[in-house]
Amino acid sequence: MRIAFTFRNLESSEAIKRHATEKLSKLQKYVRAPIQAEVTLSVDRHLHCIDVSMTSRGESYMGREESADMYASIDSVVDKIKKQLIRHKDARDTRRRSSGSWQAVGK
Repeated sequence: MRIAFTFRNLESSEAIKRHATEKLSKLQKYVRAPIQAEVTLSVDRHLHCIDVSMTSRGESYMGREESADMYASIDSVVDKIKKQLIRHKDARDTRRRSSGSWQAVGK
């Protein structure tokens, strides 16, 4: 997994990078191909914002979260992207199961 971090209106922090990397690396189990992620962390007034854009095999997944705590924002956006990955994986598996099977109709 390759992750690029961008900090806006905020000092770069190894603790935040480590937390985000740890959480995002858990998403690798839902996708077979390598993942590239771009993470933008910013502070707007009193809100801590995180934007995540992930791509894998031409598919893109995006999430944005704002809260009073950066770590809570990271956890929330990872949950959003996890839901997108699961939804995409389920749809792909459903298509795969139904496309090659022949079923007798009316018997």
